[in-house]
Amino acid sequence: MIRAVFTDVDGTLLNSERQLSRRTIHAIRSIADKVTVVLASSRMPSAMRHLQLELNIAGHPLVCYNGGYVLASGADSTVYANHVIPLDVCRGIVAYASGKPVHISLYHADNWYAVKQDKWTDKEERVTKVSPQFKSFDAVLSEWEINGLGAHKVMCMGEAADIASFYEWLREQYADRIHIYKSRPTYLELATKQVSKASGMELIMSRHLKASLADAIAFGDNYNDVEMLREAGIGVAVDNAIQDAKEIADEITTAGEDDGVARSLEKHFGVNWNS
Repeated sequence: MIRAVFTDVDGTLLNSERQLSRRTIHAIRSIADKVTVVLASSRMPSAMRHLQLELNIAGHPLVCYNGGYVLASGADSTVYANHVIPLDVCRGIVAYASGKPVHISLYHADNWYAVKQDKWTDKEERVTKVSPQFKSFDAVLSEWEINGLGAHKVMCMGEAADIASFYEWLREQYADRIHIYKSRPTYLELATKQVSKASGMELIMSRHLKASLADAIAFGDNYNDVEMLREAGIGVAVDNAIQDAKEIADEITTAGEDDGVARSLEKHFGVNWNS
């Protein structure tokens, strides 16, 4: 029996305009009182709460930062996981990026820090509906050191060639300490090595629902979804997914922009859609 639905956001749940379609909203609202619906993303909590409100699942858990920060609900609540990139790694990345044509953003919990407004912060604001705090990284990292904190995520954005070069340097320096995930040619998303969306899913299933992974259905499209699809009772890849995700998935649905998640939920839960 399916007890919980876990779904990636960008490329999976959202359409090509990075919006929730009417069909997706209808499908999830139709099951939200029967099963737990969890958004699992590299996004920060605030970048998913507006989606939870649209879907009527604000009281449901969140897997944020690819499993680095897992919450019992979208509101302030029990924290099931709180794993950060160590400060020395953050300092090394910031120092290396200084003077290079790569934008760096630092994230902790519901705080997004950038040094200045640029085209990359503008783009992220439009997509996530969250605004950064502009602050020197020296100040941010000093505050984190005093408070024993670190980054739930470091995001690097830039032109494809610059990101490719930065990716190679990160692999040489920190491959054993952080996940280095290229979500697109111009984006690198970094998280601590000890987490994944699958680890976040396992925490919610065991601690929140007292259930097994066999009782979960999961949806995804990219490299950071592969382990979650493999570990869920039913792993579903959208048709626009990478080949690695498709190969391990139990099922393949239509593309994210063609309501793939909604169509699969309609099938598994008997939801009717009349456009």
